[in-house]
Amino acid sequence: MSMLKSFPRTFWVANGIELFERWAWYGFFMLFANYLTGSSDAGGLEFSQAQKGILMGVGTGILYFLPVLTGAIADRYGYKKVLFLAFLVYISAFILLPMFSTFTGVFLMYLYLAVGAALFKPIVSATVSKVTNESNSSIGFGIYYMMVNVGAFLGPLVTLLFKSSSHLIFYVSAGFIAMNFILLFFYREPGRRERQDTENLMSTFAAIFRNMGSILKDTRFLLFLLIIAGFWTMYNQLFFTLPVFISQWVDTSMLYYFFHQYAPFISKNYSLSPGVMDPEFITNMDSMFIILFQVLVSSIVMRLKPLRSMMSGFLVCAIGMSLTLAFNNVFYTITALFFFSFGEMAGSPKITEYIGSIAPSDKKALYMGYSFIPMFLGNVMAGIISGTVYQHLSDKVSMVRELAVDKGLQITDGLSNNAYFEEVAKQLNMTPDALTQMLWQQYHPSRIWIVVLSIGVGAALLLYVYDRLTSRMKSQK
Repeated sequence: MSMLKSFPRTFWVANGIELFERWAWYGFFMLFANYLTGSSDAGGLEFSQAQKGILMGVGTGILYFLPVLTGAIADRYGYKKVLFLAFLVYISAFILLPMFSTFTGVFLMYLYLAVGAALFKPIVSATVSKVTNESNSSIGFGIYYMMVNVGAFLGPLVTLLFKSSSHLIFYVSAGFIAMNFILLFFYREPGRRERQDTENLMSTFAAIFRNMGSILKDTRFLLFLLIIAGFWTMYNQLFFTLPVFISQWVDTSMLYYFFHQYAPFISKNYSLSPGVMDPEFITNMDSMFIILFQVLVSSIVMRLKPLRSMMSGFLVCAIGMSLTLAFNNVFYTITALFFFSFGEMAGSPKITEYIGSIAPSDKKALYMGYSFIPMFLGNVMAGIISGTVYQHLSDKVSMVRELAVDKGLQITDGLSNNAYFEEVAKQLNMTPDALTQMLWQQYHPSRIWIVVLSIGVGAALLLYVYDRLTSRMKSQK
């Protein structure tokens, strides 16, 4: 309790802002992959997995690249002003995005949304870094990460209630962003000194690119960023691949009937149809586990050096995420998610803590901005894995169309994805469930787990080498 009292009011306000922003973001983002690739008769856009991978990978990647610029802009013009602008862009983007259905239109509007998120991204983490110290930073960033996951957990739970209308999902997210205007009134920027010069925006950008020189000279920092990109490539399968994989392959009927008997509200509101749970509801359990256990895990790993905690966390994450994609039994999926969440709790918050500890005091937001570079690279690579690679190894739509060609079936043009699948099952004298099981056994879509495991374990091993090298460099000084 005394530790919690050590945090100033700004710390709690910043975490409240993070809560609502994450609530809004994950309220739509957790559903975004299935919205893009889902059948048109279920409100989806029927983009291919490759198109989804490009849109989510490049679009979200740019979101995490732009903080390199927006972090310095926030340092120059003030966190509060930039937050106000970010919320305006956010709200307008959420309102406009569902009005587009073509790949180009959705892609451009998603980029616009990414600008709003990028303006926001470096500010709260920099605020937390500024108002914590060596004695309470582990708990502070643990609380911050817990707030991220409270928002990530509540967001989909709310928006899934409106899944019958894809437009409402985006409007609900806009509403939660608007809540932050109230909290912004109470936000006081830590350590802010008003600048007396009249430097214009172009001069600020020139300064940003000059600062890149100092970042590029920090070899240790750059190497760390590249390694962490591997972790984010693996981690982002939680949003890019897992909801689609569950929707296409995982039998959720046992979970549905469990809730139907003991918690009918859940089975009624978080199911696609009788016997079929919303895949996003299942994926969202990761956030629930973090809410329940983050403070406990943070109190344990606070005694560990950040790099050691990250290594162990990344390894556990990799095993957990790969196992979510290895089985079509929903309880195996949930167990693997539970395992994954503990690795995430041990490793992910330590990334921000580590960067905050090595960043110069006058360049906190700048370094926090660059801390998003691995997320940029990780999202782009995750888009490739969940797009082209998934479409080749695991996509149910591609497999059933290939099967129809191999069997010489005559299928009417213009059918939705769901209708096409049902027609193939009908012509083969099979139920849709039986056809799914046949495709699972014949095409082995779970092979994607090997790719994910390799990436995650590789990142953990490289971080071990990095730790040894940096420790040796310190001992030689």
